[in-house]
Amino acid sequence: MPSLDRWAPHALGLLRIVAALIFFEHGTQKLFGFPARPNGGAGPALLSMYGVAGLLEIAGGALLVVGLYVRPVAFVLSGLMAAAYWISHAPRSVFPVLNGGDAAILYCFLFLYLVFAGGGAFALDNRRK
Repeated sequence: MPSLDRWAPHALGLLRIVAALIFFEHGTQKLFGFPARPNGGAGPALLSMYGVAGLLEIAGGALLVVGLYVRPVAFVLSGLMAAAYWISHAPRSVFPVLNGGDAAILYCFLFLYLVFAGGGAFALDNRRK
């Protein structure tokens, strides 16, 4: 049976794209209300902590989707997700499943992995080299 190792860059590229698209959607929900916010209401002030998080989710998510500046962008987004977890989720409970922080933890470590692994296949960074 042939090795699956040759497909690893493609799997990494797909992981990056799908995760970035979902992450991007978190930003559009925060700033534009699309898809609709669960609690309705107006969006955050742009220069609030929540608003800046939305800006980083949109800009960082878009850059990761196309695979541009993957390592530095992933580094910033990993830090954003670590801060989001400790500021917003951890005070609610020690258990991520109870404090709603599972996604923040997963994004934090996924982005940290991208810092070291790069963007994989389909990344514009590959064309810049």
